[in-house]
Amino acid sequence: MDVGKKFTTASRSLSSSSLKDRLSKLSVTPLKPITIHSNIEFAPARIPRKRRMQMLAVAAWSVAIALATVLFLFLCSIPALWPFLAAYQIWITWIDQSPEHGGKTSQWFRELGFWKYFADYYPASFLKEAELPPDRPYVFGYHPHGIIGMGALATFATEATGFSAAFPGIKPHLLTLASNFRMPFYRDIILAMGVCSVSKKSCSNILKSGPGSAITIVVGGAAESLSAHPGTADLTLRKRLGFIKIAIQHGADLVPVFSFGENDIYEQMPNQPGTTIHTLQKKFQSVFGFTLPLFHGRGLLNYNIGLMPYRRQIVAVIGKPIHVEQCDKPVIQEVMRVQQMYIEELTRIWNAYKDQFAKARTRELSIIE
Repeated sequence: MDVGKKFTTASRSLSSSSLKDRLSKLSVTPLKPITIHSNIEFAPARIPRKRRMQMLAVAAWSVAIALATVLFLFLCSIPALWPFLAAYQIWITWIDQSPEHGGKTSQWFRELGFWKYFADYYPASFLKEAELPPDRPYVFGYHPHGIIGMGALATFATEATGFSAAFPGIKPHLLTLASNFRMPFYRDIILAMGVCSVSKKSCSNILKSGPGSAITIVVGGAAESLSAHPGTADLTLRKRLGFIKIAIQHGADLVPVFSFGENDIYEQMPNQPGTTIHTLQKKFQSVFGFTLPLFHGRGLLNYNIGLMPYRRQIVAVIGKPIHVEQCDKPVIQEVMRVQQMYIEELTRIWNAYKDQFAKARTRELSIIE
C-alpha cells in the first residue's frame, strides 16, 4: 500500500515538474481558418428602396394563397366570428356565381400601386401590334403558360402595364381554374382583378355580355407548365381547339399573345418525357386536374435558392387579331382552318421578335402536341 502511494506521488511529481519543459519542446502549428464553400449568392445589404418594394410585392403575391388560408384559419379560432364565417362559406360555395358571370372587377384595385411594383420587378410589359376596335368581343390566347403565368397576371389582371390605356373600351378577364374560387379571401382578391373561371359557361357569359368584352386563356394549361424551361418555347396547342370553337360561336376575334421571358423566370428540374418525374407529374395531373412542376427560383436574401421568380424581363407581344365569322355550330374543318391561321400568326410573332426578346434561347419555337 505504501509502495503504491509512493509510486503515485512520484508519478504525479514527475509529471508536474516536467510538464512545462515538455510543452516547450512541442512544435507549435499555426491554426488555419476554416473556409466554408457555398454556392449561395447572397443579396447585398444595401438595396434601393424601390427594388425592395418590388421584391416584397412579388413575395406577397407568391404566398397570397398561403396568407389567405392562414388568415381564414386564424379567424376560425375566434368563436365570436363563427356565424359570420359560416355565412361567408355558404355565400362563396352555393350563392355567389360571379366567377361564372364576369366576376367583380374593381378598376381601383387593378390600379393599385402594389401592382406597379409587381410588374416592375421583372420588369413585365407588353408590345401592341395592332388596334383592337371595342365594337366586338375578343379571345386572347396567351403563350407560353410558364410555371405560374406571372406575365399574364401583370398584363391582363392589373393596370400595371397600361392595358386599358392602350386598348380603350376593351374589358379584359384573365381566366383560371374554378378551384381557385373555393379558397376563402383569395377568391375575392382575384375577382376584384377581373379574373374569372375558365369554364365554358364562364367564357360564354363574358363574351356575350357586350362589345369590348374579352377573355384571356392561358391555352397550354397545366400540361404546358411541365415544359417551361428557360430558353425554350415548347407549346401545347395542336389539340387545344376549345378556345377557337368558343371564339367562332360568339364571333369573337382571336388575338394570339406570345410572352417572351415567361419560361425564364423559374428553373425546373429535368423532366423530359419518359423520366420518372414526368410520369408521376402526368399521373398527378390526370387525377387532380392540375400538376406540380418541381421548380425553384431565388429567395428574399439570396439570388439563387428559393421560390421567388428571378428578375428576368417579360414582354408579352399582343399580335394582330384574326377575324372569324360567327357560327353557333362550327364544323371541325372550320375550327381546324382557324387554328392553322392562329398558329401561323403565333409563329410570325416568334420569328419577328425572337432575336430581340429571346436572345438566350436554346432552341426554336416548337408545338409539341
